[in-house]
Amino acid sequence: MEPKWLDWAKQLQSIAQAGLAYSKDVYDLERFEEIRKLSVDILAQYTDLEKTIIKDLFASETGYATPKVDIRAVVFKDNKLLMVRETTDGKWSLPGGWADIGLTPSEVAVKEVKEESGFVVKAVKLLAVLDNKCHPHPPSAFHIYKVIIQCEIIGGQPTIGIETSEVKFFAENELPPLSTGRITKTQIELAFKYLKNPQEPVYFD
Repeated sequence: MEPKWLDWAKQLQSIAQAGLAYSKDVYDLERFEEIRKLSVDILAQYTDLEKTIIKDLFASETGYATPKVDIRAVVFKDNKLLMVRETTDGKWSLPGGWADIGLTPSEVAVKEVKEESGFVVKAVKLLAVLDNKCHPHPPSAFHIYKVIIQCEIIGGQPTIGIETSEVKFFAENELPPLSTGRITKTQIELAFKYLKNPQEPVYFD
């Protein structure tokens, strides 16, 4: 679903990053720097981002390039889904964020729910492992895997966090405007599918 130019830019960046990490020959290093520059130029051409920002966010990592991991929590109460309003764009998402070094996926889900919504939960089931490129997210410079984990409320009360301005439960037919960089309508529908059919197998890709 993602545009071909974005796929090319990410592949070039990945090749350059690995080459810069493992090559020893000075001429090869120069070539890989040129490849990295091409990836930055492609993004700059097709987005509104400045080259300096692209270099800082997209072309500054070292070592072998791997996908980033986004953890999202699905929490139901009275057949309604917990969602939080993001302060960055004023739209709604499932609680979650980037995976943290040293924490398991379920620990990240529990932490993010507490920080963004105020609820204390326990992780109970892996629902899906998704590749963002297969879903209708807006273009992103990063290759992202999304891990969706179902959690149950065991305490706490609705409380906004540093990154959230509102906490609310929504029925499937009353969804608010979504922060599609984080979650999509089809992914929300997938969450409700598991609510109706708990025996559904884990969804992937």
